[in-house]
Amino acid sequence: MKISDKLAARQTFSFEIFPPKGDLPLEKAYEVASSLAEHRPDWISVTYSAGGSGNSENTVAIAGDIEGKLDTSALAHLTCMGATAADVDAYVASLAAAGVENILALRGDRRPGRDVVDFAHASDLIAYLRQNHGDLCIGAACYPEGHVESPSEDESYQSLYLKQEAGADYLVSQLFFNNEDFYRFREKCLRHRIKLPIVAGIMPFTSVKQIQRMAFNCGASIPVKVVKRLVQAGDDPEAQAQAGIEYACEQLEDLAANGVDGLHVYSMNKPFIAAAAATAMRACGYIA
Repeated sequence: MKISDKLAARQTFSFEIFPPKGDLPLEKAYEVASSLAEHRPDWISVTYSAGGSGNSENTVAIAGDIEGKLDTSALAHLTCMGATAADVDAYVASLAAAGVENILALRGDRRPGRDVVDFAHASDLIAYLRQNHGDLCIGAACYPEGHVESPSEDESYQSLYLKQEAGADYLVSQLFFNNEDFYRFREKCLRHRIKLPIVAGIMPFTSVKQIQRMAFNCGASIPVKVVKRLVQAGDDPEAQAQAGIEYACEQLEDLAANGVDGLHVYSMNKPFIAAAAATAMRACGYIA
């Protein structure tokens, strides 16, 4: 089922999984996906291979298993940096063969040796998919605190508007730790004529090092209340992880109460994070 149809019908709840790297077998990834599916999410997204290496075979295999074996909608990521139109066509064909009709269209990280070929921006990819594979449901990324590469706020919103006009069906947000940032972003989207459904993405922090890395890579600000939680957790890794999960659940509960279009949990292949989020959402009546 298309995610756009789900968003039109109700508030959604979903998870993310990333393909295995190194010696981790696909079977393990399927076990993780199975654990996530037990919570009956509206969909499970599958990133475009671990670390953005472009090894799409694992993405297709996992997404296909989610659709075919777990009876859950799969959202397959697709990055276009360094890709040709032929690469995109082949990937879409492989997804179609696996029964996957939902794609999250992304530019991907800039890396040495990954230069622009046929697509310079995610909006270029979205336009190509809409024109050549119009039956797909296409999602796009958004950034509540602005994209780290955007020189100005106006340019960041203009980029989102271009994604909408290119044919995106909905938006999924980058992680954030202050819900007020998301609410301001949602209001500003309307001012900039961006009317797509916006799914709020939440990633629980599990350690001091992890949150520092996320803040640097994604440009997410760390509120004082998060710092206080980490200070109270001290050097105990388990206490740090518990603090992060509890904080994320509080974010989710507040977002649900404030009428977001959907909630997406970046569960980092950790079923216990998904379980905690689902439990919190059931307790507040967001999901059954």
